[in-house]
Amino acid sequence: MIISDNFDSGNIEVIEAQDFNNIKLNIRVDSNSHHYQWFHYRLQNAKDKACTMHILNAGGASFADAYKGYNACASYDRKTWFRVPTEYDGATLTIKHTPEYNSVYYAYFAPYSYEQHLDLVHTAQLSNRCKLESLGKTVQNRDIDFLTIGEPAEGKKKVWVIARQHPGESMASWFMEGFLFRLLDEEDSVARKLLDKAVFYVVPHINPDGSIIGNLRANAAGANLNREWDSPSLEKSPEVLHVRNKMDEIGVDLNLDVHGDEELPYNFVAGAEGNPGFTDRIDNLQTEFINNWIQTCPDFQDEYGYPKDKHGDAKMSICTNQIGQRFDCLALTIEMPFKDNADLPDPIYGWSADRSELLGASVLHPILYTLDMLR
Repeated sequence: MIISDNFDSGNIEVIEAQDFNNIKLNIRVDSNSHHYQWFHYRLQNAKDKACTMHILNAGGASFADAYKGYNACASYDRKTWFRVPTEYDGATLTIKHTPEYNSVYYAYFAPYSYEQHLDLVHTAQLSNRCKLESLGKTVQNRDIDFLTIGEPAEGKKKVWVIARQHPGESMASWFMEGFLFRLLDEEDSVARKLLDKAVFYVVPHINPDGSIIGNLRANAAGANLNREWDSPSLEKSPEVLHVRNKMDEIGVDLNLDVHGDEELPYNFVAGAEGNPGFTDRIDNLQTEFINNWIQTCPDFQDEYGYPKDKHGDAKMSICTNQIGQRFDCLALTIEMPFKDNADLPDPIYGWSADRSELLGASVLHPILYTLDMLR
């Protein structure tokens, strides 16, 4: 057999691969960081073999408990990703699968490559509604791609959408694909109405270095970008510095930061309730946004989510808190599951790339509903 990870977002270390029934693997730690959880590898010459793959260091992963109730993703064509039986005993993650073809990929979630990202932003710029530019460079000198959608004009709302601060949360890129394709659809009445009233400033992939390396949480310098928003630096977190500087230049009326959550099998948002500047106005806006999304998208809910910070206890290093406080605006973190949506489970695919895209498209409704209330 052959096991490899020498490709975009690949991450695995082979400990022992002699017996198909007892393959031993480890997840590689994020670059310059202690985090790890994301895996993505290719297995060859295993057709019709009952394979048992043990990830031995799973118990030390950043969110090890998240492996409970989780099933790994597999694909033969790197387009359709299905779930395969997976067990976690508190120390080792065990994946069991009998491949139907000679070559198969396994991943923590359906990957979204840097090449796909480049295709996405360059397809987007073909629309006369959209301009593509670079805000600056990442640690490894890649462009931070930035889309301006709509014609800036006095009185128009300024809506920011950011994704992939945590590189292992690939569902965020699928979300962005669905969001962008709908927003740029000239036949979509919701999109047309939005662009009459707002300009969208979109960073579809803020951490390309980390995703290419196969990291879970960190950029190439080892920084967790979603803990850098109070004091970003060119050396450690240029990705955040360049985006925040552009926000300061343009302004923000609404900010959405798109993520995935390892543990909770639901779609939800987290707000900035702990901010000193979290007023009744922001609270009401948040409630309206959430309620409208619930009404228009059955995949979204608000019963399960993160505990709310006490007023004044917010960490200003987190994007949603920093931007909400900095611009006195509605700021939300969008979270999607790595596992499945427990409200509408799918035993074959779990929460998937396709459903992430649909959720991205659906967020246009609550944006439109709350747009006139933002200021």
